Amino acid sequence: MTNNEIDRHSLSMYLNEFLNVAKFKDYAPNGLQVQGKDTIRTIVTGVTACQPLIEQAIALNADAILVHHGFFWKNEPEVLTGMKYKRIKALIDHDISLFGYHLPLDAHHGVGNNAQLAQQLGILNPAVYEDVPQDLLWHGHLMQPVSATEFNAHLSHVLHRDALHIGDCTKPIQTVAWCTGGAQDYIDHAVAMGVDAFISGEVSERTYHSAMEQNIHYFAAGHHATERYGIQALGEHLAEKFGLNHHFVDVVNPV
Repeated sequence: MTNNEIDRHSLSMYLNEFLNVAKFKDYAPNGLQVQGKDTIRTIVTGVTACQPLIEQAIALNADAILVHHGFFWKNEPEVLTGMKYKRIKALIDHDISLFGYHLPLDAHHGVGNNAQLAQQLGILNPAVYEDVPQDLLWHGHLMQPVSATEFNAHLSHVLHRDALHIGDCTKPIQTVAWCTGGAQDYIDHAVAMGVDAFISGEVSERTYHSAMEQNIHYFAAGHHATERYGIQALGEHLAEKFGLNHHFVDVVNPV
């Protein structure tokens, strides 16, 4: 355990600059969402600011929680009642700050979800597809061609979740495009790139027809599963840079 600390404002300013928050047009506020104590020594990271994550952060004596999916999304009820009230009350009662970073964490070229997924899967030469704004769609290639069955097994093993494959099992895979989370509708951009396969977290009914009719492999690997690595890498970065105590808490989510 370390004894280092950082004040809340300095951490907030550093994260906003490091993740280039001002660049993004997003669906929720990025940055400090709930204010806690002034001094931060211990941080907890997790994918979503759910009640189990908050309770584990309390048990770990955390001063701040950093998540990919925070609060105050567009079109959600503005009132603090029910589930949202319980979550925010727990944070305030224990003086814990909540920081949320959505698209900035997807897009970051070092600790971002897409960059980290490429690293986990061993995808070579990962790069941003420039025709999609905000650096959200990436592409790269495998060391050698593999079958769809082999790639699906690799994906499922790495992410600890059974991936869904749609496509012609006889067609080999070497070039891939991907975007973590709910990005299934980027499949047409993947087709335009000419890659063999496209990976996202979630899948829709229409995705099946898009993949089959456009002759591209599609893999749905789980929204949570594809986005657990970015926030963990961000926490590790902060622990190394500022000497903070860091705990990554992976609350199980099969979606």
